[in-house]
Amino acid sequence: MNHEIRDAPDEPLGKTDGERRVEAVEELKIIDLSENGKKTTKTGTSMRPSTEEHLVRFLKKNQEVFAWTMTDLHGISPDVITHRLSIDPNAKPVKQKKRIFGVERSQAIKEEPNRKWRLCIDFTDLNKACPKDPFSLPRIDVLVDSISGCKMLSFLDAYQGYNQIPLAPEDQEKASFVTDQGVFCYNVMSFGLKNAGATYQRLVNHMFQNQIGRNIEVYIDDKLVKAWKSRTTSKTWKSAFKFLETFGMKLNPAKRTFGWGRGKFLGCMIFERGIEANPEKINAIMDMSPRSIKEVEKLAERLATLNRFISRSVDKGLPFFKILRSIAKFEWNEISQEAFDTLKRYLVSPPLLTKPMTGETLYLYMAVSENAVSSVLVWQEKREHHLVYYVSKVLQGAEPRYSQIEKLALSLVTAARKLRPYFQSHQVIILTNHPLKQVLASPELSGRMVKWAVELSEFGIEFCPETSY
Repeated sequence: MNHEIRDAPDEPLGKTDGERRVEAVEELKIIDLSENGKKTTKTGTSMRPSTEEHLVRFLKKNQEVFAWTMTDLHGISPDVITHRLSIDPNAKPVKQKKRIFGVERSQAIKEEPNRKWRLCIDFTDLNKACPKDPFSLPRIDVLVDSISGCKMLSFLDAYQGYNQIPLAPEDQEKASFVTDQGVFCYNVMSFGLKNAGATYQRLVNHMFQNQIGRNIEVYIDDKLVKAWKSRTTSKTWKSAFKFLETFGMKLNPAKRTFGWGRGKFLGCMIFERGIEANPEKINAIMDMSPRSIKEVEKLAERLATLNRFISRSVDKGLPFFKILRSIAKFEWNEISQEAFDTLKRYLVSPPLLTKPMTGETLYLYMAVSENAVSSVLVWQEKREHHLVYYVSKVLQGAEPRYSQIEKLALSLVTAARKLRPYFQSHQVIILTNHPLKQVLASPELSGRMVKWAVELSEFGIEFCPETSY
């Protein structure tokens, strides 16, 4: 396979946009587990002294779960899981040429790994011959909601997690690479292999199958142990470590943080009081000054990562989308700048989103325009609304020509699809002054409206006038 050396990123390959998916944002404390400063990890500073003292004792007692060097890794048993390439039998092998590197990079290949250079294998040709693993990853918004409101979180990061999974013996030769010292191959799952993320997710789902959703959430190689009350933290730590020890997975003490109350998770800021947009993502937009198609594309991508927090996001970003769809020469005009300024003013104080309690009734408000349908899901406490999720969709094809009532129906269907977990777990009341309920129940419906009515029927949706709330 092709191979190359790149400047080492801050995080292992596989992280999104080169950033950490999980990170504490409160002040951290370094804890010495060895009494000589050679074995340390980090904890949050928001714990009670008694909780912190118990945690330190627990970590010192369970040091065997950590890997301090590569020699501490024993790997996951092949009886538990093995990564298989499942190469298309009709694919033809592609011979790779040896690449020539400068002295410093060549020396790095021979030496132990360090933070200056990272050896990476380009598996492009091999990956083309591998069909995609259909194993699905968890929905990010569902995971974010699941840890919102927790009293205490602990981030567990495996030490070279992918490399703890064995590669099937019959596939090892196919994952070979060329160096000055000869041709080598991996006997473990490597970063860069197609479907490696799916294999890892399959492993952690199996490991923590009885805990996921209760006191652990996993997204590929990121694992969060959560506690709803301070007094339950000890129990959750013990439970997580039990399964780590059972399956032989080793943790990286340098990249784990125990006992923090607020932090970043999958692009959002998580607090006990709710969910906020990541200020780094907001600042990335604030610092922009789009002057080319590529920069507008980047703006649209960054805007998409914040859609959940932006009311009627399509309407706010419509001038940018029109630029991207235009075949004419790029033009950033007054309308574009005004829309950009409006967006930035909105992002100065983005809303706080909250997770509804189990059994809580939810309410959906909808809005339609010439080019978009939008909605917001809320729950109510003492007649005060708490935001859960904003949804927005650009109208395409014949959709802009739909009647007002059809656009409202489309807005409802769009929200039900996007927010399906909420619609399935909660009673949802649609607040509208339009006769949408009567239209969807009409025996004279035809075409798309019939399909939508059938699709929505599973949720037991209720309708009420907006003035009632």
